[in-house]
Amino acid sequence: MNNKVLITGASGMIGSLLLDICLQDDRISEIISLARKPSAVKHKKLTELLVEDFMRYEDYLPVFENIDFVFYCVGVYTGSVPRDVFRKITVDYPLALATILYKTSPGLRFCLLSGQGADRKEQSKLMFAKDKGAIENHLSKMGFGSFFSFRPGYIYPVSPRKEPNFSYRLFRGLYPVLKLMGKGFSVKSTELAKAMFTVGIEGASKEVLENGDIVDIIRSK
Repeated sequence: MNNKVLITGASGMIGSLLLDICLQDDRISEIISLARKPSAVKHKKLTELLVEDFMRYEDYLPVFENIDFVFYCVGVYTGSVPRDVFRKITVDYPLALATILYKTSPGLRFCLLSGQGADRKEQSKLMFAKDKGAIENHLSKMGFGSFFSFRPGYIYPVSPRKEPNFSYRLFRGLYPVLKLMGKGFSVKSTELAKAMFTVGIEGASKEVLENGDIVDIIRSK
């Protein structure tokens, strides 16, 4: 298999793990990483595409041809930016990219890192749930070869990191308890990345993959 992959958010917790998996897997022949600034990663399969405006992609059309699947991992923590900026990053950015990709590679498989509680009815008073549900709806209706939304609960960062806020520091400490509560509440970062990659390669039986579904994908391998 010679698959061409597009990754966004390759400097983040899950995107970086997906990038590592793709670099090491022989089924991936080419990787396009969208970024604002260059990384230290160098590999013959990797092309870093530096983008100034994540709402404009017209200059990159040739690069977006013949893409087989996308791992969209760009996101922002609730409360870290104003409401309008959160909406722009969560909904407008991925929609702008998807609109261009549908013109160049309509048959691709689009894998979105969403979140537990995403509201497809778009009626939630929580901006995270409402906006995540909105972008899921947009991408589902786009008409790609296939679309999958990943809705993890708490993502336990396997590699040490500086937690973005108090809530994440608290959940990290509570992770042993969350594990005991069953497969619906938490997932390791490495497990989530592996599950997303598996679905990118193989697809899945349902469009929306909740935390329990993500764990099941890993356990089935």
